[in-house]
Amino acid sequence: MDKKRTTPPELSPWRYWRGLGGWNFYFLIKFALLWFGYLNFHALPNLVFMAFLLMPIPSQRLHRWRHIIAIPIGMGLFYYDTWLPGINSIISQGSQLAGFSSQYLLELVERFINWQMLGVAFVMLIAYLFLAQWLRITVFSVAAMAWLNVVNLSGPAVPLLPAATTAAASMPMMPAANDANSGGNAQPTVSGLPTNANLTASLEQFYDQEKNRATSFPATLPTDAQPFDLLIINICSLSWSDLDATNLQNHPLWSKMDIMFTNFNSATAYSGPAAIRLLRASCGQDSHHDLYQPADQQCYLFDNLAKLGFKPQLMLDHSGQFGDYLKNLRTDGGLQAPLMSQAGISNELTSFDGEPIYNDLELLRRWVDQRQKGTDPRTATFFNIIPLHDGDRFVGANKGADYQPRAQKLLDQLNIFFDELQKSGRKVMVVLVPEHGAALVGDKMQMSGLRDIPSPSITHTPVGIKLFGMQAPHPGSPFEIKTPSSYLALSELVSRLVDGKVFSAPNIDWQTLTQGLPQTIAVSENDNAVIMPFQGKPYIRLNGGDWVPYPQ
Repeated sequence: MDKKRTTPPELSPWRYWRGLGGWNFYFLIKFALLWFGYLNFHALPNLVFMAFLLMPIPSQRLHRWRHIIAIPIGMGLFYYDTWLPGINSIISQGSQLAGFSSQYLLELVERFINWQMLGVAFVMLIAYLFLAQWLRITVFSVAAMAWLNVVNLSGPAVPLLPAATTAAASMPMMPAANDANSGGNAQPTVSGLPTNANLTASLEQFYDQEKNRATSFPATLPTDAQPFDLLIINICSLSWSDLDATNLQNHPLWSKMDIMFTNFNSATAYSGPAAIRLLRASCGQDSHHDLYQPADQQCYLFDNLAKLGFKPQLMLDHSGQFGDYLKNLRTDGGLQAPLMSQAGISNELTSFDGEPIYNDLELLRRWVDQRQKGTDPRTATFFNIIPLHDGDRFVGANKGADYQPRAQKLLDQLNIFFDELQKSGRKVMVVLVPEHGAALVGDKMQMSGLRDIPSPSITHTPVGIKLFGMQAPHPGSPFEIKTPSSYLALSELVSRLVDGKVFSAPNIDWQTLTQGLPQTIAVSENDNAVIMPFQGKPYIRLNGGDWVPYPQ
């Protein structure tokens, strides 16, 4: 009778199961962060890493070496699972980080440390050490990891856990293609589940449709056109979220506006791309990559205005050297106007890179003075201001100035300027359009002040328009445009007013003036991140990876 060969128990490799040991705590931390929505968890790579740690190895020496090798792998995987900027983004921003002052870098490090989370991690560590005396925590860790991978089979765009809710209320719905208020603009019509394929197709369809949209400026102005000045004030770091956080949403400045875009999307969270998008406002929204490629000449707003006799002008309350900002204006934004002199202008603030930030009210008064002395009948001025940028400090101080008093002062200065401009009687169209928000209130994806991800709270900005020197009475309160809008709507509105006849009209029908402005859904993009609404909910794609719901 044949006997089956069996391996003696003492020689079987499967008797070398040692469990996860201290790595259990590593995975428990990840599970906790995932449950509360603080991780962009990648289930399969974590399962592979766990299998690597569990694989039985007879040699005790090799077992120790495995733990040593696993340390950098585990750190890299943990970073990969976070919402922190990708390596490519950090490398691309490295030259700019080198320009930060040492005080600002220290502030960023201190802000990055979350003492509350560290406290929770310490409690979890003590609980783990206590329970591990009686329970095999490895069994729980393996079961939880297996369950997460099973759930993830339905697709990465489906929430893994109940806590991964989305900010449906913070993102505007896509207007239907046949919406009477959509200005005839078709919107992405991809339907179905929020899978990677559907979300990617929706984004591609959006950009394809945007390539066909442009503002039609008149070839010439009529003989009875009224000369006026266009002043675009591009404010760094101001969003509706920031106004709410500082109780400045009811500042008197906003009530003086004739028109307010209350659902405007800046489409980015950084200054350079924001300026390019504004200067190219006369065409549909470009992808981040295409911003740095040559555009059709009809896309450049200031070039369109120059052809109608508006002399381009450029003002900054800073040097424009950081991040090649001034170079971006000229190379990618098509604005070649010389920079207005800052000589003799005082400064109370120093920027995060140690350069002076000049007084904005003094610069605006200089602009008015030069216009009164100038002979050009029409001008179009781009004015970028940065007193609200993160890390700005008062001259002589070693710590960053609080945002609220800086914002209060800036809005007060603009309010004073509006009053003075009203008294001057000059015909001026002023457009206040922020670049992006300051991210005063962080979320589960990124800490306060970080803008690597263009979240809805950062790109939802207050945009106002005020007409000075009109014969018609101003509305009692701003006329609100509540439809999802972006830069193309601004360009279209400028084209409707470019003949200046609105300044001599006895009455203005604001409803008719703003009817059918182009609508643009809130697609926002930085170099490494894209956020897009799909069926009323925001989704995000990081570093070209999978789409996931934006966590709240």
